[in-house]
Amino acid sequence: MTRSGGPLDVDLLPPVARRGRRGIPPGEALRSSLIALVSTAVVLAILAVVITNAPNWPEVQRAFFNGDIFARSLPRSIESFGSNVAMFLIAEALILPFGLLLAILRGLPGPVFFPVRLLATIYVDFFRAVPSLVFIYTLGFGIPALGLEGVPNDPFFYGVVALVFVYAAYVSEVYRAGIESVHWSQEAAARSLGLSRIQSLRYVVVPQAVRRVIPPLLNDFIGLQKDTVLVSVLGVVEIFREAQILKSATFNFTPFMSVALIFIVVTIPLARFTDWLVARDRAGQLAGAR
Repeated sequence: MTRSGGPLDVDLLPPVARRGRRGIPPGEALRSSLIALVSTAVVLAILAVVITNAPNWPEVQRAFFNGDIFARSLPRSIESFGSNVAMFLIAEALILPFGLLLAILRGLPGPVFFPVRLLATIYVDFFRAVPSLVFIYTLGFGIPALGLEGVPNDPFFYGVVALVFVYAAYVSEVYRAGIESVHWSQEAAARSLGLSRIQSLRYVVVPQAVRRVIPPLLNDFIGLQKDTVLVSVLGVVEIFREAQILKSATFNFTPFMSVALIFIVVTIPLARFTDWLVARDRAGQLAGAR
């Protein structure tokens, strides 16, 4: 609206205001991209010069960036990475429902459910406080040491269980934030239609909450994929354990660089996909607010 109350003429707005409605001009976007590209290239070139001119760079290059050892270790690392993928998929399938259950238990109303809320809170606080590696050690070596009949001794099994216990605590907090972000009127409307508290959660609140927390859940699962290497301390021959074996055989750290490359190739696209989901969700919220 103009001062006189008539319609607003967009062409009379200053250039900055017009650009806010129509987007960044193509010429300015191209110039910004070129500046960013050149500045990045300069920084990388400076780092390369500093590193390669360090006094002990030849020794570091032989120890970490040996081309022959890298070529031999990469195929074996890729083959061992299958154990990490299997561990990740099994753990994720268990973490999603377990974390949701914990979030729902922590949100149960009324004094009668106080013990349930207390136990769920203690669980979440405990596993968020204890380092993952410490718990993997304790579970993977402590339970088999008890000698209980019928208890499995497979380190892969205990590795998956430990990851589920730890990450369910983090995922439950993500779910809980999503549930609390759903406006109370949604549940009130469901209850007014005759739905019970459980039915309201199942059909109204939880579906909305899950859609909202998909990006942060993906961030947690990026961390889970990387933390599968921690299970190597139990003796599981996964990608990091295979790199340790190759390092001991060659007296060279280059196999660890193949591990780093594989995780970069796997996790960076997932991270960019997560960023895209976040941006799409934010754009949807802004469009809905207009």
